Amino acid sequence: MAEKEEELTKNKEKQETKNEEKTEESKLKDTILLQKKELEEKEDQLKRIMAEFDNFKKRSTKERETLYNSLVGDIFTSLLPVIDNLEKAVEATTQDESYKQGVELVLKQFKDVLAANGVEEIQALGETFDPTYHEAVSAVVDENLGEKVIKEEYRKGYKIGNKVIRHSMVVVAN
Repeated sequence: MAEKEEELTKNKEKQETKNEEKTEESKLKDTILLQKKELEEKEDQLKRIMAEFDNFKKRSTKERETLYNSLVGDIFTSLLPVIDNLEKAVEATTQDESYKQGVELVLKQFKDVLAANGVEEIQALGETFDPTYHEAVSAVVDENLGEKVIKEEYRKGYKIGNKVIRHSMVVVAN
């Protein structure tokens, strides 16, 4: 009987050892699953932060470009009357050809500076009236032109990219 009791005790000890091993193994698996879950959360967090940073960079770049275009537009808006006067001076008749050539060169240089800074003239004559780019100051009836076609341009308009810095003053037909 003593032998059976010893054997039963040994079996109980073995069973307890196995149970402890299973418990430890179960704890280890739980720990691994918990760490995997934490790792996935950290990866998700990192991806979100990276996306936020990328959006911030894009937004900052766009704001910088908008601010730059706004500043350039403000500066050139104040210079546009000078260009208008140079164009009038080129159109005026004069006896001194070298004087006229000098004014033409100054006007060309001015227009080159505008182009180098992204400022473009808005096309008007013969185009269809678009209130985004044109300001109608008068309307006339002209059978030779279609409806809402620009017949005359009193003042040139300019834009930077899609931003209008000065609308064209035009006469619209029909």
